[in-house]
Amino acid sequence: MNDSMEDAIQYAKKYLEDILSFFGLNTDIHATSDDEIIQLSVPSTHLNGFLIGQHGDTMRSLQYLVSMALKNSSYEHARVNVDIADYKRQRAERLREKAEEWVKQVQAGGEPMELQPMNAADRRIIHQLAAEYSIISESAGEGRERHIVLKAEAPKE
Repeated sequence: MNDSMEDAIQYAKKYLEDILSFFGLNTDIHATSDDEIIQLSVPSTHLNGFLIGQHGDTMRSLQYLVSMALKNSSYEHARVNVDIADYKRQRAERLREKAEEWVKQVQAGGEPMELQPMNAADRRIIHQLAAEYSIISESAGEGRERHIVLKAEAPKE
């Protein structure tokens, strides 16, 4: 079992750089880790659109490939986040801005608000923001229909 986070980061970085070289992209990937997740950040290039794919599909596939390669090579740390040209970071910032509006609406009106279904990473952003504003956030629904319900905190009796 390969259990050094540093070794896993280097393996993941090289693996993704090798994949990108097949597409003629020779670039240095910024690789770090936080909370046991390997963060691979690909700089902006002429291939951004291609590598991100529709709604980030290609980027998620690259992330999955790197994660599987780590598992197959017996690395203990196999959770990977691949971001290309800061696509995910910028998207998360836009989502936080929208979520702030939703939270303020719930605070002002007191009515629960059901959000559209979203993936786990997006739900995590909303839960964190709701906690900052002392708003209750609960996940509801199953699979693709999983979504968040925001509720104002019940007044203390």
